[in-house]
Amino acid sequence: MSLYDDAVLVLKAYENEDGDQAELRQFYLDHLAVHPDDGMWKACTDGHVTASALVIDPSRGRVLLTLHKKLQMWLQMGGHCEPGDAALAAAALREATEESGIPGLTLLPGGPVRLDRHPIPGPCTQHLDVQYAALAPEDAVEAISDESLDLRWFPYDEVAAVADESVVRLVEATRKRL
Repeated sequence: MSLYDDAVLVLKAYENEDGDQAELRQFYLDHLAVHPDDGMWKACTDGHVTASALVIDPSRGRVLLTLHKKLQMWLQMGGHCEPGDAALAAAALREATEESGIPGLTLLPGGPVRLDRHPIPGPCTQHLDVQYAALAPEDAVEAISDESLDLRWFPYDEVAAVADESVVRLVEATRKRL
């Protein structure tokens, strides 16, 4: 199965009806139908599907955020799908592992936690982010990657003070899923 096929199946199965999630789900599916060859890749300037994962440590009531080098914002780990990614979940887990430096992350069961469509600077106009949550092992030790200026654990109630609404909504949805 191709990454495109996996993305379509994941999106068709996605059932989070909070707020605008049903509308976003359909937008993503329509976008992929119009862009079957490039809708998963950075080269698609009309926008492309990305995969991210919020790294969470529920035993300590905290999440790991990265200070994104280009955007200068505290965000969850994530980014572009790559040709070697067999599935959206695998892309999200790869990105979370690479950007956090934490081996042994596991995705929270149940598929994506949220969808988030956001504009981006550059020739591409938007990211169609499929957002997962990744559980950190008890002995997790983070390591800053080349894509980050900083990594930091934040207690749940401090996220709103440092991150935008999309991250806050992702934290809330993840906590509900737990």
